[in-house]
Amino acid sequence: MRLLTHNMLASNIKGVANGFPLKIEVGQVVEKHVDLNPEFLKNMFAKLDYKVLVEASKTMGYADLPEQAEPSMLESEDFLRKLNHALLELHLEEGALVCPETGRKFPVNKGIPNMLLHEDEV
Repeated sequence: MRLLTHNMLASNIKGVANGFPLKIEVGQVVEKHVDLNPEFLKNMFAKLDYKVLVEASKTMGYADLPEQAEPSMLESEDFLRKLNHALLELHLEEGALVCPETGRKFPVNKGIPNMLLHEDEV
């Protein structure tokens, strides 16, 4: 699971008021090369919760993103490479996503998060 995906997932358990951001429990992280696509990154930047991305990338062992970012930084190739690495090249292969409110764990196996709810959670 890429951090791009993580940045858009939330817990939808019945009664949960604050299911975002999901905490990451790391089992295994894999890095997979993805070619730099500046236009894609510039378009996605406005849709990201950047603070959540920074924390998630640190959890997965990557601390090179600056704490704060603004759109003007998208003109820097160095920043784009760091953003590309965090968003698209880091993969949570094994682990779990944890609801911040209930503590419910959603497993991630072979890079796929299982966000299915139990009957009593719907």
